Amino acid sequence: MIHATAIVDESAIIGQNVKIGPFAIIGPNVVIGDDCDIQAHAIVQGPTVLGKNNKVYSFASIGCDPQDKKYAGEDTRLVIGDNNVFRESCTISRGTAQDNSETRIGNDNLFMAYTHVAHDCIVGNHVILANTATLAGHVEVGDYAILGGFTGIHQFCKVGQHSFCAVGSVVVQDVPPCVTVAGQNAVPKGINSEGLKRRGYSKEQISAVKKAYKVIYRQGLRINEALDALQSMAVEQEHINMFVDFIQASNRGLVR
Repeated sequence: MIHATAIVDESAIIGQNVKIGPFAIIGPNVVIGDDCDIQAHAIVQGPTVLGKNNKVYSFASIGCDPQDKKYAGEDTRLVIGDNNVFRESCTISRGTAQDNSETRIGNDNLFMAYTHVAHDCIVGNHVILANTATLAGHVEVGDYAILGGFTGIHQFCKVGQHSFCAVGSVVVQDVPPCVTVAGQNAVPKGINSEGLKRRGYSKEQISAVKKAYKVIYRQGLRINEALDALQSMAVEQEHINMFVDFIQASNRGLVR
């Protein structure tokens, strides 16, 4: 299943039923799990670990050196889960020694053409980055988040689970869970109710999320006052804790 023109380093560990296409390059210290498909001209550099059933399209560069002027060849890595799709010309960087030396990507994510995940990012599960969406260094993206085409996320920002960034959004502060943002710089526009419906949230749960949004953005509360109100809501609506946890972990402040 390895094309004759592919270059595979002798130290690479290749799982079962892996396809490696013409002129693809698999570098040293790379582990590729079972059933992966590395297409023509794709590059996987190490140290990188790919789980099972990942698909890497042509001209993608997976595990490349971090685009950080402080990087001086330290031993850093990229760890990728299962069932991810990396479309044409994606670039996914390894971590840096200034953070945890690791970029991490979960399972079942879709990275469309020309997307970029910079060093030390953490991407959850079931995330979609539409064409040319870009994560700067140290960004965290929660499960089921969707980043529209040409979205840019500032370094050290957090993007909450089930959130939605409209096309062309420039995000310079943290996006809470379930919130839809748009603009340059991005501002909140409501909640991602359609996404929550698709994830199986009930009408009552979605209604509680809308109330949480109003507490954060529509009642003129300071963030510590909003946090107190959300903690009270979470006593009866446990899923509101995702807002509580997110706000408590926020370092850059919330989009406003």
